[in-house]
Amino acid sequence: MKLLALDTSTEACSVALLDGSELLTLDEVCPQQHSKRVLPMVQQLLTDSGLSLTQLDGLVFGKGPGSFTGVRIGVGVAQGLAFGADLPVYGVSTLVAMAQAAYRKLQASQVLAAIDARMAEIYFGHYQLDANGLMQLQGQEQAIKPDQLAPLDSDEDFTAVGTGWQTYAEVLQQWQAAQSSDILYPSAQDMLPLARQAWDAGHFVAAEQAEPSYVRDTVSWQKLPGR
Repeated sequence: MKLLALDTSTEACSVALLDGSELLTLDEVCPQQHSKRVLPMVQQLLTDSGLSLTQLDGLVFGKGPGSFTGVRIGVGVAQGLAFGADLPVYGVSTLVAMAQAAYRKLQASQVLAAIDARMAEIYFGHYQLDANGLMQLQGQEQAIKPDQLAPLDSDEDFTAVGTGWQTYAEVLQQWQAAQSSDILYPSAQDMLPLARQAWDAGHFVAAEQAEPSYVRDTVSWQKLPGR
C-alpha cells in the first residue's frame, strides 16, 4: 500500500507518505503560505522515498473543515496531482484527523475536536475510538457558537484537540471538562489509518469527484480584515 496524504485546511501545512510499513511526514505551521509550500513538501517526500506519483496507489486529502481558502487549495492540489498520475482520491475530515492523533499520541478514546472557525464559531466534532483503533464521529460535525453546544451527559474522560480549545478555553471547559493536549492542527499522517480502511472498503473515488467539506454554509462566509 502506497498512499500520499496532504492537508492545507488550517494554519498548518502537512504531507505524509506511506510505503508499506514506512511512513514519512512533513509538518509546517505556515499561515497563508500553503500554496507555495505544499508542492515542494510533496516533492521532498517523493524524493526521500524514491517513489514517483505514478507508483502510488492513491492520494488522500484533508477535506476540511478549516480555512475556506486552505480547504480549496488542498482539494485543488490533490485533484491536480491525482489527474496527472491517474490516481483515485479520498478525503478525510480535519477534525477526525486530530482525534486520530489523540489516539496515536495519548491513547485517547473519547475526543472533542474544535477548530477556531472565526466569526465567534468553532468547527466541532465528538469522536469515539472503535474496536479497530479508528476514531468514529458521534453525531455530526458542525459550525456552532461554543456556548450553544448541547450537553454531552457523559462521565467519560474526554481529550480536547484543536485551536478552538485555545480561543474559547473557558467557555468550552465550562461546557465539558476535557484533558488538554498539544494537538492544535491536523497532521496528514493521521489521515492514513482512516484512508487505509476506506481503501479496503472501496471508498476511494476518481479525482473529479473530490469534494471539500466546509461544514459552514459558504453563503455565510465574509471576508475578514487581514484574512
